[in-house]
Amino acid sequence: MKEAILAGLIIACSFSTRARGEDVRLQIKDAVQVHPRLFVKRGEDDALRRKIHSDPALRKAFAHVVNVADGILDVQPVEREQVGRRLLGVSRTCLKRVFYLSFCFRMTQDDRYAVRAQEEMLAVAAFDDWNPSHFLDVAEMTAALAIGYDWLHDELDPSSREIIRKAIIEKGLRASLNGGWWVKTSNNWNQVCHGGLTLGALAVLEDEPDLAEQIIARAIANVPTAMAEYAPDGAYPEGPGYWKYGTTYNVILISALESVLGSDFELSKSQGFLESSDYYLHATGPTGLLFNYSDGGSRAGVAPAMYWFAARRKDLSLLWREHQELDRFLPRTTSFKDASDRMFPFLLIWAGALDEALAPKVNHWKADGETPVAMHRSGWGTPQEIFVGVKAGSPGANHAHMDIGSFVMDANGVRWAEDLGSQSYNSLESKGIVLWDKDQTSQRWDVFRLNNFSHNTLVVDGKKQQVHGRAPIIGFSDKGPMPHTVVDMGSIYKNQIGAATRGVGLWQERAVLVQDDIETLDHKTVVRWGMVTRASVDIRNKHTAILRQDDQHLVLSIHAPADAEWELFETAPPPQTYDAPNEGTRMIGFNVEIPPSTKARFVVVLSPGEAAGDPPEIRPMADW
Repeated sequence: MKEAILAGLIIACSFSTRARGEDVRLQIKDAVQVHPRLFVKRGEDDALRRKIHSDPALRKAFAHVVNVADGILDVQPVEREQVGRRLLGVSRTCLKRVFYLSFCFRMTQDDRYAVRAQEEMLAVAAFDDWNPSHFLDVAEMTAALAIGYDWLHDELDPSSREIIRKAIIEKGLRASLNGGWWVKTSNNWNQVCHGGLTLGALAVLEDEPDLAEQIIARAIANVPTAMAEYAPDGAYPEGPGYWKYGTTYNVILISALESVLGSDFELSKSQGFLESSDYYLHATGPTGLLFNYSDGGSRAGVAPAMYWFAARRKDLSLLWREHQELDRFLPRTTSFKDASDRMFPFLLIWAGALDEALAPKVNHWKADGETPVAMHRSGWGTPQEIFVGVKAGSPGANHAHMDIGSFVMDANGVRWAEDLGSQSYNSLESKGIVLWDKDQTSQRWDVFRLNNFSHNTLVVDGKKQQVHGRAPIIGFSDKGPMPHTVVDMGSIYKNQIGAATRGVGLWQERAVLVQDDIETLDHKTVVRWGMVTRASVDIRNKHTAILRQDDQHLVLSIHAPADAEWELFETAPPPQTYDAPNEGTRMIGFNVEIPPSTKARFVVVLSPGEAAGDPPEIRPMADW
């Protein structure tokens, strides 16, 4: 019976793939054969200009794009400079330059932008290849030339147009026909590679209809594998930093298909995809910093894809964080060299009026899936609100760390509980570290920032978390005096302790409580509780410490066990030559020795301000 059901699913899937391929063929046949047609079609420029001109914030954003493009006019085109195994930095620089220049040409009709973009595209078209051994490089370069070729098609001189078109076809599209693990993978590579290649296919479809059909049909058949990772609630397994990367390309793919072929082939209906904008919104604390678990940074900058989600869902509250980030970003951009996302011009394409953002109504949010995660906050009104996020899941997930049970915490405009974040991949790979092996004994887990010794979680007898363990969220509440999340970490510490449950609660919207209920095996066990911070630490007594940062205070107090005592642990990495320094950080925590076959409870309260106030009642998590 089971075999029959599986066979039926395979037949249904094959039929669906063939049906989509036939749909793509028909849509390509009927597609508009003139340029430009990607995102902003011929004849739509005036409407976009009017939208930008009518909104003060959009005018400022456009002024930034012009400022960047003007700076690019005076720099030399990129050269083929590979860093380690990657040409990715060159591809992204090319994409930024061509996108900004092409956008400015369309909005201003100033020929300088078109001429300079042509120079950039010819430079990379002359490369021997776009580094297909690391196919993200090819995908982003293909996206760059596709936008420039389509948007500047009539401005390119005939010989340049032919060279650029040939490069898209040969170094981008045909290079992808060799396939690779990225075609069917479930991570961001799937979204980025298929997204970039689809732009290339849509740009040259009148010249290579069969090749375009093959590339586009392959994308439509395989991107759902990556999009399935958003189910059921929208959490992105690789963290919010990689959400921005993979999801932006996924949105680009959908937007491009709709603009050229008139359909997204139901990709946007994938379970959890639209809801993932809730995830990204809630994963940002009131400080503007992301809950940067896994291989992600804490400052993501403006996320243009959120404007697409807000329009698609008709939910302006999704832009609450984006408007704040834009307000922080634009006044700082005085030079074209200032940090600016290569996708920034999409904000101008996808945005509605920027003065209509509404405060979100949900303060407590949880998602299951490959990497369950939850966030609680006291509100959205000011940067002074309290925020805490907690991570479950498995170290074996893509880009994951041994950070199961880890948390970050903001209050009074300060991030008190930090995640050190990722380390440059090339800095490790260049030292011979086998970074992408996920076995328990992999060198990956010797990297300080990647193992549990550097995270705000538990260390048992000096051992690492179990790579193949998985911690589910087993309790969540958004109500009462203490909205909370409970994570079962037992399998993460398999053979180290008998049971481990972590609860994180927001108590009376004025403090964060972190509680661990532990049961040891038949031997005595030493468990370390730790929290990384950039604050200065004043240990007042064995149970109380005062943290200070940016003229603000946090009281950190141990309420159980009675024999625990605060101490500081080094965040300076061990003496290997490959670990990045962690300057300006320290870990505060405690070690407790627990007898064999014993139940123990750790309770730590984080209270903003100099006075801790009345402590919460200590109860079993089942009674929270």
